This record gives sequence, C-alpha cells and structure tokens, in this order.
Amino acid sequence: MEKTVIYREKEEFKEVHLVLKNAISKQFYEFIFEMDDFPNIKIKSIGNLQETGLTFENNKLSGIPHANSIHDLDIEFFHIHDENSTEIKKVHLLVNADPKDLWKNIPSDINNDYYKPDEASYKGKFSGKKITVVSKRGRSHAHEGKFRDDDFAVDELSGGWSIVSVADGAGSAIMAREGSRLATISVNRFFSSEEILKGIEKNIETVYNTSELSKQSEARENIIRLLYEGVLYVYHTLDQAATEHSFSIKDFHTTLIFALIKKFDFGYVILTFGVGDCPINLISQDFSEVKLLNQMDVGEFGGGTRFITMKEIFSDDPASRFGMTCVNDFSYLVLMTDGIYDPKFMTESKLENIDSWKTFFNDLAGNNDDRLKVDFINDSHIDQQLLTWTDFWSRGNHDDRTLAIIY
Repeated sequence: MEKTVIYREKEEFKEVHLVLKNAISKQFYEFIFEMDDFPNIKIKSIGNLQETGLTFENNKLSGIPHANSIHDLDIEFFHIHDENSTEIKKVHLLVNADPKDLWKNIPSDINNDYYKPDEASYKGKFSGKKITVVSKRGRSHAHEGKFRDDDFAVDELSGGWSIVSVADGAGSAIMAREGSRLATISVNRFFSSEEILKGIEKNIETVYNTSELSKQSEARENIIRLLYEGVLYVYHTLDQAATEHSFSIKDFHTTLIFALIKKFDFGYVILTFGVGDCPINLISQDFSEVKLLNQMDVGEFGGGTRFITMKEIFSDDPASRFGMTCVNDFSYLVLMTDGIYDPKFMTESKLENIDSWKTFFNDLAGNNDDRLKVDFINDSHIDQQLLTWTDFWSRGNHDDRTLAIIY
C-alpha cells in the first residue's frame, strides 16, 4: 500500500472526533471502540489509565472508576501495513461523581431513648427453608441524621411454625420507628403461643383433610378469627405504649405485613396479613407464576396509606386482609417495604407480572450497575450481600428499604 494512503488513513483517524461516553465514579464502566470505519487502524494501548481505575483490552475500555474527574487519555495506534510506526490520538474521559456521594450519612442519635441501628440483617432457617432479611435506613433519613422507620422480626416457633413480619413506620409520625418495632415484635410474640398455634393447626387440618364444605368454612373462619386476634393484639400494644409515654397512637403510625408458615404433609400453608402498601409475593417452584398474597392499600387509598394504628381498619371486612395459601412447594416468598417496591416495581400490577420478577432476581444475581450479587446457593454471607445490594441508586427513591426473602 502506498505510503500516502497509509498516512491519510492514520491522519483521518487522528482527526476524527471520538467521544467516550461519560463514566460514573464507583460504578462499572464499559466502552467499546467501534473501528468499522477504520478497518486498517488498530489500537495498541491507551496511556494514562492508571489513575482512572480502568483497563484496556480487545478494543474495550472497562472497570470501575476511582473518583470523579476529567482524564486525558492517549490512544496509541498503528496502521496494519505499518505496524512499527505508532502514533497518539488524545481523547477525554469525563467521570461524574457517584450520586450516592452527594448524600450525607449522619449517624442517628445513639443516646435517644428510642434508638435503633441504622441497618439490620438476619439469616437463618425458616419452616424447612432458609430466610434472609435486611433493613437499611434510606438516604433521605441518613442525610438528616434521622432514624430508620422500617423494622422486621423473624421467629421460629413451636411445632414447625415460623413467622416473619415487616413494618414501615410513617414518615410523618414522630414515633414511627418505635411503632414499626413494636408492631413486628408484638405480632410475633402473639403467635409464639403454643395454644394459639395448635388452634390454627387443628383448623388447617380440617380445611385440607375434610370434604364437608360446612366444616371447611367453619375452620377457615376460626383461622381468620385467630389471625384477627393477633392483629388486634398489635393495635392494643401500640395503644398502650402511646398512653404510657404520653403520645397519641397516631404518633406510632406504621404499616404491617406478616407471613406465618408451616410445612404439612400436604404442602406449605402460608397465612398472611397486610395493612399498608407493602407486598407479600409467592413465586412458584418453576418460576412460572407469581401471586400477591395480601391486599395493598393503594388505588382508592393512594397517597393516604392505611396503618395498623387506625381503628377503622378493624371495621373493614377483616377477611379481606387475611390470606391462606397452600402449595406443594415454592421457589421464593418475598416481603418488602415500599423502599424496594417503588423503585423496582413502580406499580402494583407489576407485582403479579412474572417477567418483572425475573428482572428483579436477575438484578439480585448481579445484573445491576454496581455488579453486586446476592448468592442464594453459596449463601454463607447472603445477609451482608443483600444489605449491600439494598444501597442501589434510584433517582427520587430514597426511602428506608426492608426486604425479606424465604428461599
């Protein structure tokens, strides 16, 4: 090839306006150099990469940038018909600040009478399966040094029963953090009674082992009555705490969801309750179907979430808030607060869309901007992995985040 042609092609590449897409510090970055317009030009290396945290290989620039800055990079290239002669093309790489770094993380007051840690995590056994639960203070609270209003409680009960409860304290209630804590521990405490569990179990056996419809109906009513007593117990616990400490029960406003589970010979029986906008979802064993197990207070009550501290919820049709589900097996049972639900699902309709759940678990598997993976197989550190994952960035979504997964 004539030297003039080689020179011209090298100059054309050197002069072309090459724009690298912007990076974000602490987030995985990847840029592929498309060389279709310059088939005879090869990039040998890129200089000044050390301070960026990126690497170059096979025409691909990738890695996690250290910090926000503007970097001047030197692209060393050659012509395939003149490999011994390399030249330099200068480009700029802009690394923007990680949006997370713009938020303060002020610790909450450890000396407060109602102090609770800014984050909490749990992993353990659960009715023949495993469970992990995490709760993390949202950025909006952390920025102002306020407390985490979410809470959860997990207990293995007698007779093979287990319970997990999740609550989201109302941001407008000054004692929301204590309301959510009391709601979760009190409902778990109520169902720790062997007598109550035996009563529930006796009626479950009737529902699933008796063919007489009248007896089945009566047994279902008995189960709902016992569940209702547990929820009423929570209300009275919160009301008593408010009175004892000269607060209004409104100061303890909190949502509440729980799942009470046992594995029987005929399958897993899952008893659920919900008030507020936090979902409970059951995903089938082959991941082909998803079911929302609780009534959510959205739509009619949108913008005015209902709470366990509202007396009027007990004058609603109580049966509508309780659920009883029996399945041979399942892959996941998931409970979450709106800090997870809003950014990851956005609308209630997507909570029963299996593709939305596949996307959600792909996200957990590491398909996210932070490349963070929650490993459900080698799960020795699953609680810490999930806690780290909940720090994901979602513009405009900075609420407390609580997520419980039974798997």
